[in-house]
Amino acid sequence: MFIPLYDSNHLRHIKHQYVTIGLIAANVIIFFLTSSSDEYTMQARALGLGYVPSVAFDRATLPAELVLIPSLLTYVTYAFLHNDIWHLGGNMLFLWVFGDNVEDALGYWRYLLFYLLCAIAGALAHGLLMPDSQQPLIGASGAIAGIVTAYLILYPRVKVWILAFGRIPLHIPAYMALGLWILFQLFMLLFGETDQISWACHAGGIVAGALLVLVLRSRDVPLFEQEEPAAQPAESAPAEPAPAADDGPSPWGPRR
Repeated sequence: MFIPLYDSNHLRHIKHQYVTIGLIAANVIIFFLTSSSDEYTMQARALGLGYVPSVAFDRATLPAELVLIPSLLTYVTYAFLHNDIWHLGGNMLFLWVFGDNVEDALGYWRYLLFYLLCAIAGALAHGLLMPDSQQPLIGASGAIAGIVTAYLILYPRVKVWILAFGRIPLHIPAYMALGLWILFQLFMLLFGETDQISWACHAGGIVAGALLVLVLRSRDVPLFEQEEPAAQPAESAPAEPAPAADDGPSPWGPRR
């Protein structure tokens, strides 16, 4: 629908977006560790570390050689697996553009908790909609959907640069870009196909993000904030008496 490029929303409460950078690094490292040219190996890893609803709900069991971790942990691990570099790149781009400001509003540890809970909510929504599915769910989209929703609630009027339809550069308020993105996810949940994309996972992340940002944000962070206020001009220094006519120019130059 669109590709996010940049926002002018600067950090105000933290020095650096350490958790966002750490999450991106973890996703990239895990992608390269789990990638393989062998399709069987890729599928085995997806089944062992991805979220399989029928396994999570004890309606099916994996072959013993595919059981890598307890099924309960797959509510989180699935969010660090990706199909290919494009799948990974798209999710990480959204995380890079919008995640830092959500991290700024929540603080480091609450933001990490927020990210993981949104991922869990995405998996749970997917599982509840398709409890008998034996296909593994992978990807960070549920967590990213939560971040997008939190950003929209926190900074709806901040302007962001996007590429609409992948080619048209636009500089528009976040409520237009992200609001339409969220509506599209919900529309596709109701009327779209679910063969390749789990719209339920996106919807679960959206709902979780909207609820969690209300309780996890720092106390001094308001909701629905407008654009970052411009720097206030410094107060004028009190006027000094004009020099006598024979004083000549001041050695300090003009005052500002």
